[in-house]
Amino acid sequence: MYAELLTTGKLNDYLADLNEQAEAMFSRLVKQLSEKERVTEALKAENQMLWVQRMNNIRSAAMEIVSSEFIYH
Repeated sequence: MYAELLTTGKLNDYLADLNEQAEAMFSRLVKQLSEKERVTEALKAENQMLWVQRMNNIRSAAMEIVSSEFIYH
């Protein structure tokens, strides 16, 4: 597949499309997980360190999911 995309000149377009899909999935997952975990702007105002810790955990989890879907799949 790589050789075909490279020789036809479509590799960059293919990779750009995958990147857009991965970024969209990551954003969607972060939003969904933060809602599920009740990590809100109110929490951010009340306890910034806790908010940062939870958001970092959420981002890490989302990155693992995206990586497993797009990189390791």
